[in-house]
Amino acid sequence: MIGRRLGRGLACCLLSLAVGGTITACSSGGESGSGHGEPSAEAVERNEEAEQKKAEAAEIAKDRELLTAVEGKKREESAEINAKRKEAAAAAKAKKREQAAEKAVKAKEAEAVARIKKAEEGAKSKGKKGQEPVKNTSTTFTTTTTSTTPSTTPTATTPPGQG
Repeated sequence: MIGRRLGRGLACCLLSLAVGGTITACSSGGESGSGHGEPSAEAVERNEEAEQKKAEAAEIAKDRELLTAVEGKKREESAEINAKRKEAAAAAKAKKREQAAEKAVKAKEAEAVARIKKAEEGAKSKGKKGQEPVKNTSTTFTTTTTSTTPSTTPTATTPPGQG
C-alpha cells in the first residue's frame, strides 16, 4: 500500500511537472526570458498535493463502493439464511399440525368405534331380556303391539224352550 502510494505520488509529480511546464511555456508566449518559463517550487508542490488528494479521494470512493458491495452480499446471505430458517420452522410447524390432526381423527374414530361397541353390548343385554338383539345401531327400529284379548261379538241366541 505504501509502495503504491509512493508510485502514485511520483507519477503525479511527473504529470504535474509536464502539465505545468507546458502551461507556463504557452503562457509565456513570445516573451523573451523574464524567468517565468519554469513553474515555481510552490506551484509544483501545490499541484502534487492536489493530485494526491484527488487520488486519495478516488481510492476512498473505490473503497466505499467495495465496502458497500461486501455489506450488501453479507445482508443478502443473512436474509437467505433467515428465510431458510423460517421456511424450515414453518415446515416443522405444519408437520406438527398435520400429525395433531391425524391423531385427533384417529381418536374420534376410536371413540366412535367404542360407542358402537357399547351400544351393541347394550342391545345384546336388552335382547337377552326378551327383545331381539340390535345388530346395527345406525338403523331405526319400530315395534308393533298386538292385542291378545279375545274379541266379543254378539251372537244371536234363542231363548230356552223354544226351539
